Amino acid sequence: MAGAQPGVHALQLKPVCVSDHLKKGTKFVKWDDDSTVVTPIILKTDPQGFFFYWTDQNKETELLDLSLVKDARCGKHAKAPKDPKLRELLDVGNIGRLEHRMITVVYGPDLVNISHLNLVAFQEELAKEWADEVFSLATNLLAQNMSRDAFLEKAYTKLKLQVTPEGRIPLKNIYRLFSADRKRVETALEACSLPSSRNDSIPQEDFTPEVYRVFLNNICPRPEIDNIFSEFGAKSRPYLTVDQMMEFINFKQRDPRLNEILYPPLKQEQVQQLIEKYEPNNNLAKKGQISVDGFMRYLSGEENGVVPPEKLDLNEDMSQPLSHYFINSSHNTYLTAGQLAGNSSVEMYRQVLLSGCRCVELDCWKGRTAEEEPVITHGFTMTTEISFKEVIEAIAECAFKTSPYPILLSFENHVDSPKQQAKMAEYCRLIFGDALLMEPLEKYPLESGVPLPSPMDLMYKILVKNKKKSHKSSEGSAKKKLSEQASNTYSDTSSVFEPSSPGTGEADIESDDDDDDEDDCKKSSMDEGTAGSEAMATEEMSNLVNYIQPVKFESFETSKKCNKSFEMSSFVETKGLEQLTKSPVEFVEYNKMQLSRIYPKGTRVDSSNYMPQVFWNAGCQMVALNFQTVDLAMQINMGMYEYNGKSGYRLKPEFMRRPDKHFDPFTEGIVDGIVANTLSVKIISGQFLSDKKVGTYVEVDMFGLPVDTRRKAFKTKTSQGNAVNPVWEEEPIVFKKVVLPSLACLRIAVYEEGGKFIGHRLLPVQAIRPGYHYICLRNERNQPLMLPAVFVYIEVKDYVPDTYADVIEALSNPIRYVNLMEQRAKQLAALTLEDEDEVKKEAEPGETPSETNNEPRPTPAENGVNHSASLAPKPPSQVVHSQPTPGSVKAPAKSEDLIQSVLTEVEAQTIEELKQQKAFVKLQKKHYKEMKDLVKRHHKKTTDLIKEHTTKYNEIQNDYLRRRAVLEKTAKRDSKKKSEASSPDHGSSTIEQDLAALDAEMTQKLIELKDKQQQQLLNLRQEQYYSEKYQKREHIKLEIVETGKNRILNLILQDARCPVKWKSENLQHPATWEYCREKLRCLMPQYYFVILNHPKHLL
Repeated sequence: MAGAQPGVHALQLKPVCVSDHLKKGTKFVKWDDDSTVVTPIILKTDPQGFFFYWTDQNKETELLDLSLVKDARCGKHAKAPKDPKLRELLDVGNIGRLEHRMITVVYGPDLVNISHLNLVAFQEELAKEWADEVFSLATNLLAQNMSRDAFLEKAYTKLKLQVTPEGRIPLKNIYRLFSADRKRVETALEACSLPSSRNDSIPQEDFTPEVYRVFLNNICPRPEIDNIFSEFGAKSRPYLTVDQMMEFINFKQRDPRLNEILYPPLKQEQVQQLIEKYEPNNNLAKKGQISVDGFMRYLSGEENGVVPPEKLDLNEDMSQPLSHYFINSSHNTYLTAGQLAGNSSVEMYRQVLLSGCRCVELDCWKGRTAEEEPVITHGFTMTTEISFKEVIEAIAECAFKTSPYPILLSFENHVDSPKQQAKMAEYCRLIFGDALLMEPLEKYPLESGVPLPSPMDLMYKILVKNKKKSHKSSEGSAKKKLSEQASNTYSDTSSVFEPSSPGTGEADIESDDDDDDEDDCKKSSMDEGTAGSEAMATEEMSNLVNYIQPVKFESFETSKKCNKSFEMSSFVETKGLEQLTKSPVEFVEYNKMQLSRIYPKGTRVDSSNYMPQVFWNAGCQMVALNFQTVDLAMQINMGMYEYNGKSGYRLKPEFMRRPDKHFDPFTEGIVDGIVANTLSVKIISGQFLSDKKVGTYVEVDMFGLPVDTRRKAFKTKTSQGNAVNPVWEEEPIVFKKVVLPSLACLRIAVYEEGGKFIGHRLLPVQAIRPGYHYICLRNERNQPLMLPAVFVYIEVKDYVPDTYADVIEALSNPIRYVNLMEQRAKQLAALTLEDEDEVKKEAEPGETPSETNNEPRPTPAENGVNHSASLAPKPPSQVVHSQPTPGSVKAPAKSEDLIQSVLTEVEAQTIEELKQQKAFVKLQKKHYKEMKDLVKRHHKKTTDLIKEHTTKYNEIQNDYLRRRAVLEKTAKRDSKKKSEASSPDHGSSTIEQDLAALDAEMTQKLIELKDKQQQQLLNLRQEQYYSEKYQKREHIKLEIVETGKNRILNLILQDARCPVKWKSENLQHPATWEYCREKLRCLMPQYYFVILNHPKHLL
């Protein structure tokens, strides 16, 4: 099966665990750059690890969402105060050096717009512990992929933390959190017997988790889940049994692509554990029963995530050669905005590496200061410069904080000063230390035919990609080359920027691609890159290069002959597309052995990105993007590298690695060795999609191979002003054949009615779980949104061509198939016997019993077709051919002679042949549609009935709560008056009697409502049963008629004794119909009585 794995993956991901000292809180001093004022605070983390928050001396609470935290730094990597007075103030009366007690928490909505929370601990050990734990919580993969229930709990936690100094929850926070529909919030609060005024507040103990769930159910009712619950067995009972729940999980929620031996279906005891976990009623749970409330909790629980946690974990083989992986890569990493102007930032290197990127770019230029320090900037533009040394320090600091796998440094070296190149090499050696790979590994020498080492072999190593100095060239030729580069002129656009630094560049072909070809450089344009040609590498820089040696690409054939895996080439996106268009198979073959890097064309001055999927389809490893621009292309890139432990490496599909397999990215058919998938997605409903009262809609896209890609494949209707709980009753979108599931991803995006983006989710097809699931949405920066979610039903299975659908169905469930065949045979046999009895009753009065008994009797055979042994056609030598006479037409011979003559002259079609005819197939499709429409109508009636009773139930409940509140309020007021008057309390017993009467009335109403609902549902079910039974009976009758009709026409049309020429327009001719009746009666009695009263079916 497609989902079969070589072994079951043991999950290594650790759940969120908050230590006691983070829960209890620790004293810190908080400071800001803009002020010399320091604030003593108590810093805490909630038990679930959603937020960390602090309270100052005025008991005002501030909180920070841990999902926004990028990094937590302490010691020398933390931010230090620049003001001497502030440093002195922070250092007073504390133990340990100030530098070692400092913490900087880096947070922000994206990689560019970040902020810092600066703290000073009172002890060095506390600073280290807090920094490590906060970073661990912020980067926990399970926390970044929480269940729907966990997100709702996060919203509850936020409300409980944002309290007044008196410890009460302001209702304005609830209105702000659920701001899409104020009226719904008011009604929901009243249903929970809570005040509803925006200026009120409620005690924390009154807003328990149970009250919160009731509040959510009132503000966002879920009738669609009630329908699902009813559909799977809870029609007459308010619960599902353990067997029904097990059937639901194993047949609806389980991935059919999985190997049943390695991934067996759940057993009864495992399902019982789930019931005990999610069912709130202990009595039901002990009996192995789950209510609709427990069912809803299971659907939103951690066991029902749309992506299994094994796919988030590091689950791919990391021991393959480096060329067998897609590598998360950045282009012009230092830029924070566009390519022509804006700031360069050292912090971008930290942020990009922390996000999972494993290949960063360094545009190195000669420094113009007296210190002659090399800088990083975008040459011949107005972007700012940053220190090369500081960038190397930043890379060393964050290289392996989120992934242990190798970092690739792509140098674009324009430093034409040997002295400064020597400095660059020295900084790399000193700052990176042992992490810098200086020499090739012993097992993988730099020789032809030797593959690259694996990511596992290169763990915690930094590799340099820079021009390698050719030892064959003389010193004079090197100087000549440098002088030629210094005299080159910039391209057409260089006149816009007057270069002030020594050395000019050409237009933008990246050096390792075309820098050696002067003619290409002269005719290149801004479309081909973003910087000038590179300088010659000095000995010091050249010595740092081993497994990633850039060379000018000549041809795939030349590369294949050389067979040097350590040589790689870079392609601007336009040239990459050109190669992909001309030689797609060769490009894939090239990428099996050698690395290739793709980078954006120079005209993308706004730092937009090309679609990386195009080059992944060809097996290109380093598809470099502008990380500062979060467009659709970057979103797809983030979705790709979110899996496999967010390691920055994704193993390519097997046929892109094996030398004996060849693959064309433009293929449209099934690829040998790859099991295609069929994917169906039904958008059922949405929850809390927007904080505004607007209409919303959902779009579905598929990205993958060209044959698999479908942009805006589906769009729901727009909900009418409902963003809280819109329901879409629409047909699912079906991706019939996904040729390459391992490289395909599904995108589900939600928009407001005006087209404003709300959120989306990218899901790899190979990892999607089928069944009913919540898709918790994320923003364009791939950060999880707390409340918005879409509820979907997904079907995913191995693709089966229509030709083999019946065969696969029989193989997948042979017992059911055999039972179905036996059932059909019995039905047809019963029908045949009934028809035979009727034929006997219709025997002519003049016949003697012996004549009747001596007539050949048809015997039942396969599919109910009757053939008597006595009716077998004679050999040609025994057939007597006589010329028909006029009398023979007017007075037919006996029925035996008629049958024998027809059978000897015409060969009848088999039932199987008749079933293949278009008319029969069309009839079957029509019957299927009629039955589907019938079921749909009854389903709608059931849904409407459930909605009606839910409304009545809510009305009774609200009326009860309102009357009870009035009684309790009256009782309190009377009690207060009597206590002030010092009179005995004689009215308390009356109030208690009124409350008891009210409870009894409420109970009686609910019992009556339940009985009425059950009776109506029973009546509706009986109506559905008889309707379906009648419809099926009529369909069988018509299909029998269709089969028999075609068989009869096949015989009659060729019979010369038919008195009138057979045409549809003269079917009603008395002689024709009489002849048909007689022939049918003798030949095929099983069809006679069906067609007898329906002559129109013969048309």
